[in-house]
Amino acid sequence: MQDTKRSTVVGHVKWFDPSKGYGFVVTDEGGPDILLHANVLRNFGQSSLADGSGIELVVQETDRGMQAAEVLSVTPPSTTSMGAGLADLEGHDPEEIAARPLEPARVKWFDKAKGFGFANVFGRSEDVFVHIEVLRQSGLADLAPGEAVCMRVIEGRRGSLAAEVLGWDSGVREVGSDS
Repeated sequence: MQDTKRSTVVGHVKWFDPSKGYGFVVTDEGGPDILLHANVLRNFGQSSLADGSGIELVVQETDRGMQAAEVLSVTPPSTTSMGAGLADLEGHDPEEIAARPLEPARVKWFDKAKGFGFANVFGRSEDVFVHIEVLRQSGLADLAPGEAVCMRVIEGRRGSLAAEVLGWDSGVREVGSDS
């Protein structure tokens, strides 16, 4: 068995396609693309990543090139504007949103082509609207029905709205670090 050298790198997501089950990461230092398999991402507690998200990985050299062995952290891509479809977030202070509690939820359905979906937050009777731009700003690209997530919820003009969505494991880690 070949001894594989592991190292930690920082970069960004070039692209990730959950339906294909993989994507690629580019390091900040340059070099070859790094394969990121969906199973490695699932071990981190997410099923998708938004293109351009910052990422810290443990990588290893294989016979097929550099591959991600573990995801250590993900940061959403930088955005310059609120984006279309986020009118309900205008007027809400980002610090106020960040101070809201993370609530456990399960995705009811999400249609990437339509750009929205709904989730059931535990303890709430109404569905929570989830917009694709909120996903992108949260570092996610898609959600699967039944997927467990954590979200910060605000009241929008038409009801409850997810203002931030985190993969379940990321949300649990964030809540654990607050205590």
